[in-house]
Amino acid sequence: MADVLTSEQRRKCMSRIRSKNTKPEIIIRKFLFAHGFRFRINVKRLPGTPDIVLRKYQTVIFVNGCFWHGHEGCRYFRLPKSNVDFWKNKIERNKERDLRERIKLRDMGWHVIQFWECQLKPSVRNENLNGLLFTLNHLFLENFAVRHAVLYGEGSRELNLIAAEDETCLLYTSPSPRDGATS
Repeated sequence: MADVLTSEQRRKCMSRIRSKNTKPEIIIRKFLFAHGFRFRINVKRLPGTPDIVLRKYQTVIFVNGCFWHGHEGCRYFRLPKSNVDFWKNKIERNKERDLRERIKLRDMGWHVIQFWECQLKPSVRNENLNGLLFTLNHLFLENFAVRHAVLYGEGSRELNLIAAEDETCLLYTSPSPRDGATS
């Protein structure tokens, strides 16, 4: 099937496709900001120039378009019927580059989250954004967990214990206001 647009019309159409500040990116950024997350966008010093960087969480987020990054099994990803070899090679190169960049970031110690355009469609948006919120909170707790633990029964009189299950349970402690005064 031949292209219905002239090459000049096609060139104009393709030149208007943005790589930054896309609607899916803005949806995620507004959600994160509304929930108190602060971030940087399009950080060029990192491999792949991630769309969103949360340094505090050691996490980067890529927001990928289903077509341009070849989202397999997605109803929004279909190869064009014209110039098939060109598009197939281009999308394969994009997928290989994305994989290399994610591996580099993981080797540098970053958590990599990949969001697809179809995950931000109105019917599934809230579920996926809440999943992102859960993931980021989990990463925060994992990275900044309380390091002090005391076995139950050892020094429990001097500490304000939060919870106890049994004698073998590890308890996280916080200093008691009474620790300064001895009776």
